Amino acid sequence: MDNETKHALHAAAREGKLRVVESLLNADPKQARKKDDDGRLPLHWAASSNQLEIVLLLSQQKDFDPDAENLVCQDDIGWTPLMIAASVKDNEKLVELLLSRGADVNQTNHNGQTALHFVASKSNLEVARLLLDSKPPASARVRDKRGQYALHRAAAAGSVPMKLLLTHDNDTGATAVALLKAGADTDKKDSDGFLALDLAPDKEVRKYIEREAENEGIEL
Repeated sequence: MDNETKHALHAAAREGKLRVVESLLNADPKQARKKDDDGRLPLHWAASSNQLEIVLLLSQQKDFDPDAENLVCQDDIGWTPLMIAASVKDNEKLVELLLSRGADVNQTNHNGQTALHFVASKSNLEVARLLLDSKPPASARVRDKRGQYALHRAAAAGSVPMKLLLTHDNDTGATAVALLKAGADTDKKDSDGFLALDLAPDKEVRKYIEREAENEGIEL
């Protein structure tokens, strides 16, 4: 059996061939749980090409168990379907679907990154909001193996998600100080004309950031 035939369901999921996926699943539902040579399930590939109907179909299989296998399944580099979905364009409905089916919003890949890290670097406010408002919510306090928070990525991209991350983070002050120490721009404004410091959730947090910045010799 050649590789194309062996992983026909993966290919159909990636290419958005809904009827082929339906036919293959009817013939052998267990194919939905088989990994290809990249360690990916058909669900990974459907997510990578933003195939909402196919993701829905795969997640409706009788033996679909998000906690045991499907949605927490990592490929060979540690990516879950949710991480992949968070990295593609026009993906709000797909991310929402995966979250509703039990995807782990705080799972990390082999580099220690969560879905929020990828969203933060792509200026995708709507998906960031979905992740941060999920239950349990995405944590903005997860550092990857380079020591970066999702907020570092947002700042590096000069993106609006900076605002969203700041207002949702439970430890905003500490995160903001860490970002400043890492060299974040203090005079860059978002699309509404606000500086990052202007977006502190309250006066006390702002005072804390200003005090710690002064202690570190950082000019705001």
